[in-house]
Amino acid sequence: MSATIALTACNASVNEPQTDEPVIGRSDIRIEGKRMTPEALWAMGRIGDISVSPDQQHIAYSVTYYSVPQNKSNSELFVMKADGTENNQITHSSFREGQPVWKDGKIAYLSSESGSSQIWEMNPDGTGKKQLTNYEGDIEGFGFSPDGSKVLFIAQVKTVPSTQDKYPDLQKTSGIIVTDLMYKHWDEWTTTAPHPFVADLDANGLSNITDILEGEPYESPMKPFGGMEQLAWSPDGKQIAYTCRKKTGLEYAISTNSDIYLYDIATKQTRNITEDNLGYDTNPQYSPDGQYIAWLSMEHDGYESDLNRLFIMNLQTGEKRFVSKALETNVDEFIWDADSKSVFGVGVWHGETHIYRFDLGNNDAVSQITEGQYDYGSIHLCGDKLIAKRHSMSMADEIYLVDKTPSGTIKQLTAENKQIYDQLEMGRVEGRWMKTTDGKDMLTWVIYPPQFDPNKKYPTLLFCEGGPQSPVSQFWSYRWNFQIMAANDYIIVAPNRRGLPGFGVEWNEAISGDYGGQCMKDYLTAIDEMAKEPYVDKDHLGCVGASFGGFSVYWLAGNHNKRFKAFIAHDGIFNLDMQYLETEEKWFTNWDLGGAYWEKQNAIAQRTYANSPHLFVDKWDAPILCIHGERDYRILANQAMAAFDAAKMRGIPAELLIFPDENHWVLKPQNGILWQRTFFEWLDKWLK
Repeated sequence: MSATIALTACNASVNEPQTDEPVIGRSDIRIEGKRMTPEALWAMGRIGDISVSPDQQHIAYSVTYYSVPQNKSNSELFVMKADGTENNQITHSSFREGQPVWKDGKIAYLSSESGSSQIWEMNPDGTGKKQLTNYEGDIEGFGFSPDGSKVLFIAQVKTVPSTQDKYPDLQKTSGIIVTDLMYKHWDEWTTTAPHPFVADLDANGLSNITDILEGEPYESPMKPFGGMEQLAWSPDGKQIAYTCRKKTGLEYAISTNSDIYLYDIATKQTRNITEDNLGYDTNPQYSPDGQYIAWLSMEHDGYESDLNRLFIMNLQTGEKRFVSKALETNVDEFIWDADSKSVFGVGVWHGETHIYRFDLGNNDAVSQITEGQYDYGSIHLCGDKLIAKRHSMSMADEIYLVDKTPSGTIKQLTAENKQIYDQLEMGRVEGRWMKTTDGKDMLTWVIYPPQFDPNKKYPTLLFCEGGPQSPVSQFWSYRWNFQIMAANDYIIVAPNRRGLPGFGVEWNEAISGDYGGQCMKDYLTAIDEMAKEPYVDKDHLGCVGASFGGFSVYWLAGNHNKRFKAFIAHDGIFNLDMQYLETEEKWFTNWDLGGAYWEKQNAIAQRTYANSPHLFVDKWDAPILCIHGERDYRILANQAMAAFDAAKMRGIPAELLIFPDENHWVLKPQNGILWQRTFFEWLDKWLK
């Protein structure tokens, strides 16, 4: 998520005019008291895209930096040897260089230097910069054909006529005429769709540009977060595989049924290879020998948190097989080995995200490559090694060299934020297994303050995860950061409650249609178990969370039996009836809530809506802070406003923090600082 946030914040400012302000780069922040601060979090460089050179001797990567005074970001490119030595920054500008790709001994990349996002190239030492494309719009992602003669790139195309198109004499009207779903998505009004384009590329730039989806109103890659991972070149350069959900309007809003299509460059013919599967099919990758294609697949239509399975198809016979069956958890990303005989994948298990190897010649036998209290991701081949990013609850992403064998050597290659970590003392992270009310074992992460003294009593926070089916793994967040909470002398209790991946399919699916049920009992189990400890101040417990975690806060506020003395809900659902109609991705509420609230004979749906937090406001008895972004179209900001109003009308101490320019996240530096300050001022007021 953090990488996506960094890229989103970066790309959102591509067309901003350049100024005489200093170029945003690595911070020289000085930190007092060895405690994490909001300013320290925003001073950290955030490692983004990685690209390994064809000879596997060098690695190019991007880093995004933020400036709180300038309230914006900038990304720069670096190159190092594959062993981590000779690490050099090769760009120093305000043009937001990113997405490095090696080509013919040079590095191609995206830059806004010409005013729009275009493909440029330079030597690995940063010299010889040259603009390769002059496309009329922004290029959002790209990849070269195996022989380098063609380029596949992503650009937006207009798919919805504007009001001005209908009434040319009303060019200054702000009115938007809506005739179908989905008219909004994530944080934007839906007027365009990303399309994949293929073109010849030579010294004169682009030629023979072809929109693979010309005349079609569909997305590829899929909004809001899809990128080049949803497209792939075949090894012979004759085909392009792409991900697409070929639906519009209401059908699009209620379905997750995307497919993998193979596009023949010569004939311009398209073939759907996953038509038999009704759920998500995404992220195709051809095997290096060209005999197979792999992708990620979910089985059920409308279920976005279904088991994400690794599938492989023999391109000659059409035979398909479920390769990751033995893993019992999601495969979140994968990469073929060079010999096409195995695949490396990333998946979460018991609160940690590791790299696994699937041996295709040995009945798809799975072996775990990495271990420890970490999350791995962004894996790339590098000879007989892997390149990966790794983070934990105590350190943001860095780049590592990883052996392909279980328990092999792992070497840290970058130290992007060493100058900040050297000034900080982190709190201890501990995993505890607890018995739930129905006799299951639940892993709960506990994060202690720096210089923790078991003879003292500490105010303690229950952290409620979002998603709802996002793992409480070893994640690092620049907002919901456990170490900054610990640095403010709070103990954090973060349970892997019912409805999270990494504990089997049954555990993950248990939350659907049961929002106010066992998952809430799991939360209370976690905080009650920790409240037994002598160092936990059970008279000063807080409850915080975002998204589904925000729903959890609103629900617990009316059902906590006086456990908590303060609540904070960020982008939470307060009224489930309204959420069913307000959210843009209708498949989510259909599946997770069990259906519409007007389906009176639907027992699952009626149970869900009977557990809507707004129905328990009469039991609210503790102060609550409500936070929301007005550009959040997943959960509209009126949910927080209604919750705040309800609290005030009931005489409950309450505060409302609204960001008119933020979505489901908080991406702007000064807004992020305000978020942290407001968060801790509220907690300190009621818990200290």
